[in-house]
Amino acid sequence: MSRNEQDVRPDSRTDGPRGKASVKRLQTAARATAYQKEWFMGLRERVAAGEPLAIVNADVPQEIFRAMDIPYVVNQWWASVCSAKQMAPYYLGLLNEEGYRKDLCQYCSLSLASAFDPEPDKGPWGGLPKPTVGVTRLTCDSQAKIFELWSRKFGVPFYPLENTVPTYIPPNWWEKAPYEWDELFEPHRLDLMVEDFEGLIRFLETHTGKTFSETKFREVLRLVNEQASYNRKTRDLIARTVPAPVSITDTVQTVMVPQWQRGTEWAVDIAKSLYEEVSGIVERGESACSKENIRLMWIGRGLWFNLGFYQHFEERYGAAFIWSIYLGLAADAYARYGEDSLRTLASRFVGMEDMLHMPPWNSSWYVKEAKHNQIDGVVHLVSESCTQGAGGTYFIKKALEDAGIPVLQLKADPVDARAWDESAMKAKLEDFLEHTLGAKPLT
Repeated sequence: MSRNEQDVRPDSRTDGPRGKASVKRLQTAARATAYQKEWFMGLRERVAAGEPLAIVNADVPQEIFRAMDIPYVVNQWWASVCSAKQMAPYYLGLLNEEGYRKDLCQYCSLSLASAFDPEPDKGPWGGLPKPTVGVTRLTCDSQAKIFELWSRKFGVPFYPLENTVPTYIPPNWWEKAPYEWDELFEPHRLDLMVEDFEGLIRFLETHTGKTFSETKFREVLRLVNEQASYNRKTRDLIARTVPAPVSITDTVQTVMVPQWQRGTEWAVDIAKSLYEEVSGIVERGESACSKENIRLMWIGRGLWFNLGFYQHFEERYGAAFIWSIYLGLAADAYARYGEDSLRTLASRFVGMEDMLHMPPWNSSWYVKEAKHNQIDGVVHLVSESCTQGAGGTYFIKKALEDAGIPVLQLKADPVDARAWDESAMKAKLEDFLEHTLGAKPLT
């Protein structure tokens, strides 16, 4: 069976509830998606030839792996691929058959679930190869256990990075993050993370045979900053342009694929290409939704198994989802400048959990972004199986509504289609559009 046939093969692995793929309207999006598959095939070949492979969590410092030339796969990225290929119900079913409960965090455990497949090579793009090491951060109770189970399943070591919490609340973190991060984050938090990173480097050198290069590391950090600068320009261009030139169905994957490749010339090129393509759309007077009359913000993870869901509301109401955390964070949370390279990298990750999940760090940023992007209403996806994703929902909703921005909270899992009710979710959002935001159907 060819790889192309394998991607679309109808069998028990992809039976069940199916979402709708989004329509790719950008050439940059198609380029990024095609490259990621080609890259993954190359990664499989490298691992088959004897190179090490790391499975890492999204909030792990991938820049260190890049500087050491260690191939890695991001846990949540692989989950999104499995979900987009409609394989999450099959994989999560395997996890349940192993005795794990159904309300386990699906997003972060889906990659682990794929490891229970008796025919792993029939997974997306030939399946995930066996890792050599695992690395996670202890940002919630589930992370340690998920990676411990990975470690046991494959008989490989894993390295847990500590997570700290702030003792004070800084205003407007996004203004200080790039250059004044030593004022934004408390010294003891940075000290501990630097020490943890030094331990991680020793761990990787011991278990992979690779060596850390300070010269290459500095170049990786420079490229990440350049990538972030293009993401910021793209975010700002979308924010000030009415109607919006693109929607989140255009930007989510186009931003996230190069995020997993950050620290490379290719990732910078894609970020630059996205900005230039969006600029061209603006110059031509085109838009994602020509009849745009409602600008929406999507808070939470992408609905990976059903990215086409968003486009229904463009067509029926002229309601365009123009903002997601993916481009927003890529614009505000990644750029860091400093002389001490390892400490500078620590400042990128030490507060990531705060920015994403801790009010008022996240809630004040959401309000800022909503105003900046001229948002009329917010849809907040709440995944109850994820303590991180469900945390602070009351405060997020209150902060936005206090700022005069209505919020609809939808409860659903971003990767697990088994409990998704398409008609019910559309009805809730249509009711929000019509009775809260005053939208009228276009047809």
